[in-house]
Amino acid sequence: MAARAAYIYCGVMDLLTVGVIYCFAVEIFFLGMWLFYGRREYAFFEHARRKATFLCPRCNKLYAAPAGAETCACPRCGHENTRLKY
Repeated sequence: MAARAAYIYCGVMDLLTVGVIYCFAVEIFFLGMWLFYGRREYAFFEHARRKATFLCPRCNKLYAAPAGAETCACPRCGHENTRLKY
């Protein structure tokens, strides 16, 4: 009877070990997904987020253009403006 009790106890420990390993595997999987999709979103949309801001003194229109532009024509009146510096 003592041998059977040792066998059952050993089976419970194995199930516990499998459960802990499964929980860690799921945690690592979701951490990997979070990192992968976070970096992918950053790479895809960072270029679109970068904008230079302009203010036209002639018509008082605030507008944006792609990053790197030092001057840009106003979409309302066509006046050439320099970008705002913060």
